[in-house]
Amino acid sequence: MISLKSILAPAGLLCLLLACKNGGKTSDPSNKDSAHSCMKVPSRFGSSDSTNIAFGGDTSVAGMVLIPGGVFDMGGDNKQASDDEYPKHKVEVSPFYMDVTEVTNAQFKKFIDATGYVTTAERKPDWEEIKKTVPPGTPRPPDSLLVAASLVFRQSGGPVDLNDYSQWWSWVKGADWKHPQGPGSSIDGKDNYPVVQVSWDDAQAYCKWAGKRLPTEAEWEFASRGGLINNIYPWGNEHVNQGTPKANSWEGKFPYLNEKKDGYVTMAPVKSFAGNGYGLFDMAGNVWEWCSDLYNYDYYKQLEGKLTVNPQGPDKSYDPQEPYTLKRSLRGGSFLCNDSYCSGYRTARRMKSSPDTGLEHTGFRCVKTAK
Repeated sequence: MISLKSILAPAGLLCLLLACKNGGKTSDPSNKDSAHSCMKVPSRFGSSDSTNIAFGGDTSVAGMVLIPGGVFDMGGDNKQASDDEYPKHKVEVSPFYMDVTEVTNAQFKKFIDATGYVTTAERKPDWEEIKKTVPPGTPRPPDSLLVAASLVFRQSGGPVDLNDYSQWWSWVKGADWKHPQGPGSSIDGKDNYPVVQVSWDDAQAYCKWAGKRLPTEAEWEFASRGGLINNIYPWGNEHVNQGTPKANSWEGKFPYLNEKKDGYVTMAPVKSFAGNGYGLFDMAGNVWEWCSDLYNYDYYKQLEGKLTVNPQGPDKSYDPQEPYTLKRSLRGGSFLCNDSYCSGYRTARRMKSSPDTGLEHTGFRCVKTAK
């Protein structure tokens, strides 16, 4: 996935993408280095402020399920795994509660109504902040781009180079959580859909109000596996496109032909597909979910050969594709995931973006430590 840092071209134009550094243009999913493992998320250089957010007072665990905790093998399970999913390593997580579904529009609206919080996508990007996180000498983009906006998916009209993300992402003024696809769109009648166009910062603010937190990558992967051992998907090893639809993903030819076998082209209401062994819904597909960890490409190498208890993620962020940009981790895939592109519906699949990122296919769910 891309970041806005990477789309500020020398001419200052929003050309949505640099090619992946591995230069791979093949879509052969059997080659883990060419299956677009370097996918990036668009980011928007916004700002948010949760310092004035207070705990809302709800101490219940309604709408959550107790995840028992235990020891598991964390990391890639099949040939589609990318380099940052290796090596597989032993991790122990303590019991915790997790939201049964992704945070919905209705739940997020209660938070907004109670706090008056303004999300990242609703704020104008600050060039002085941008300059701190881009390569020296990057020119200032035109004022027409420094507006409250976010990135919206646009289905292409035919086959495109999967390294040219500008074919399906558009920087849309006025796109935010209430207008996921920009002006003219709305969430009316979609209370039970996942909230999207929320940044990591927005998710943190919600968690503070809700008395919860974002899951670590280890907690998220353990929960996603649903008690299964070394299986590829939350439901087992049957391919996502075989048998009964199991997740909201892109079926067909990405990003121009969606066969809609699962019934959806973009988002689906939560609980549209069967839950996993722990009773969690949409741990594969629908929308990507923020985790608490910083993202570091080589983090798993630091954990090789030892049992790590409740890992909190690396001490520093590093993404070789965008070394100047701090990144946070994402998990779970989305309605855009397809084996030719990212296969994000795998339990071990890692993704990353800067914490000021909000997209049409990115949301979150919360956890709470069990006492």
